[in-house]
Amino acid sequence: MELSIAINNYKNPELLKLCIDSIKKNVKNVEYEIIVTDSATEEDTETMMREDYPEIKFSPHKKNVGFQVLLNRGIKESKGEYILLINGDIIVTENSVEIIRDFVKNNPSIGIAGPRLLNFNELLQYSCFRYYEPITIIYRRTPLGKLGFAKNHLDWFLMKDYDHKSSKEVDWLMGSAFMVSREAIKKVGPMDSRFFMYMEDVDWCRRFWENGYKVVYCPESKMYHYHGKASAKGGFLRSLFSNKLTWIHISSAIKYFWKYRGKPTPRHN
Repeated sequence: MELSIAINNYKNPELLKLCIDSIKKNVKNVEYEIIVTDSATEEDTETMMREDYPEIKFSPHKKNVGFQVLLNRGIKESKGEYILLINGDIIVTENSVEIIRDFVKNNPSIGIAGPRLLNFNELLQYSCFRYYEPITIIYRRTPLGKLGFAKNHLDWFLMKDYDHKSSKEVDWLMGSAFMVSREAIKKVGPMDSRFFMYMEDVDWCRRFWENGYKVVYCPESKMYHYHGKASAKGGFLRSLFSNKLTWIHISSAIKYFWKYRGKPTPRHN
């Protein structure tokens, strides 16, 4: 089989249904399978998958197992030569999957490609980045980010100096949508299990670069993404003291920087 589409989902059957239906409607010119890996599976999700999509391979998990577990499980369950890894809140558009599949297929040096992600109001969602520096976390998670010098750094991190209209090699891509080749995964390996959530996409992309593969943003492929920043709700102080996801993000960042301590940061843009 040429293509596997592995969807990871967490407590959102409504968006998952929209995601699956967009695939069935818009992916036409390639043989593919769909795999859904679901975290903290609820009855309504399981019922929907069993009754509405019995042909789809469904892998439920009773507990919240984290992002990388779902993606790694999707890869393990897949059979395709190329694998589209997407969140359940992604809506694919006509030809978007074929375009990014062909982009990777025709360029064997590319290990991971990411599409242009759009908000539902058609505005660009920044999804390709330069590597984190420790100060980046501080600026993104504290009121310091509102200061002029911090804004300049965050604009650099978000690659706002790039028009996002042509394909470009980038440091890393948001894990919401990846097209990867199985051959590259065999060399690079799965996502690092030490990351429960956050930073696993940064780490994985970095490992692709370290193994001789390119990480490339492919804006010709367009997908919609319902992106809610759950770890930043309620402002900094409220988030810091009450939002578990904020602490998970900080913990993952510490693990990431510790993993790469003393190692030079590869730059590609």
